Amino acid sequence: MGSFFAGLARQASANARREVEAYVREIPEFGFLDANSRARAEALDYALWFRRRTVELSPSNDELKDDDLGYIASIGESRAAAGMSLDARQRVLRLHTSLMLREINEATEAQRGTGVDELMRMMSWFAPQGERGIRAYSQGFVTALRHRLPYVEQAALLARSLLNGDPVSTELASALGMELPEHCAVTVIRVQDRFAGDRFPESEIEALVKTHHAPITWCPPGGNRNAELIALIPLPPPASPGLGPPGTDLPLALTPDLVPDRVSALVRDFAQSLGGGRCAAGTAVSPPSEIADALDLARRISRAAPLRRASARLRPHTVADVFVELAVADAPFVDEWLHAVSRSLQSGPDLLVTLDAYYRHDMHRGATAAALNVHPRTLDYRLRRVRELTGIDPGSTRGVRIFTSVVIRHLSEAWP
Repeated sequence: MGSFFAGLARQASANARREVEAYVREIPEFGFLDANSRARAEALDYALWFRRRTVELSPSNDELKDDDLGYIASIGESRAAAGMSLDARQRVLRLHTSLMLREINEATEAQRGTGVDELMRMMSWFAPQGERGIRAYSQGFVTALRHRLPYVEQAALLARSLLNGDPVSTELASALGMELPEHCAVTVIRVQDRFAGDRFPESEIEALVKTHHAPITWCPPGGNRNAELIALIPLPPPASPGLGPPGTDLPLALTPDLVPDRVSALVRDFAQSLGGGRCAAGTAVSPPSEIADALDLARRISRAAPLRRASARLRPHTVADVFVELAVADAPFVDEWLHAVSRSLQSGPDLLVTLDAYYRHDMHRGATAAALNVHPRTLDYRLRRVRELTGIDPGSTRGVRIFTSVVIRHLSEAWP
């Protein structure tokens, strides 16, 4: 064994102790090791074993054996069974990798520039075997989760791991019998009224997961955020790079008429479970590598979209539906002006409700009056009242541009 590997072997015990101390210091879930001497000894034994095994295998570039991978998996399984979170697991893997690289660097510096060949052998071994070790650790971790957590919580963990870019999502998807999609529609359903302050019934979410075969997680309200259901709905590979209409490069987020049936079906099924509560859905499509950005966009869409009573006709909104309102939300002076227009309509009889129905029925008088259950002359009076209060004709191009945004901002409850 060369001097580089001999140096690693001499420092194995000290480096193992340093790793365990780092876990206790930097990861709160390992704080119990200070009070549990047996658990600390087990953690130290594993850290020392891994370093000694590295020194034994890396000089000749031998792979980790099945027994080695089984031991690593058992450690992951025991930690998950003890209640370790996915976040702590990810921090453990990052910290372990960082410390191992630091130890390699320290051993290199101790040789004062010699041992380059040995260093290259170590690095060529470290990356592929480290990946195999992480995969075994994750498999063990997920094995424990399958026994410890209900199916619906496993699906929620898969959704969160995908959103966080955690590689354990591969193992979680396999455990749930799901395939990781090449593209998915990240859909956020913002919920108001019923269930807004309560935990949504797990049986309803489990039914959605099983029916739509998609990772779903429920997020209770917090701060200024409404309660949300987040679903990652798998989509088939796009027919064209643009994901839009044939012959165009428009992304799906810009073409609401092409929202996949799977997305609309999930939104409708969830809406029916609300029992009349109000909600608004936003959706955006992305590959797994951009899923966090898609979540941000889908959430912004859901917040800009009007809250409506849940019904079988409820559909997810896309950028194309609320692109003006998204821009308005980022322009406070414009938003305040629209809010002032909205306030000027408060004195009229149901004027905002009337405008909403008017535009939803493409300004067709008969259909709008029928939807409002009023006489067409009553509708004419209300539209005339809008013009009197604001100086803007709701049937003009200018009126459509202004009042559609006023209505949607009002119905989205963006304004206090």
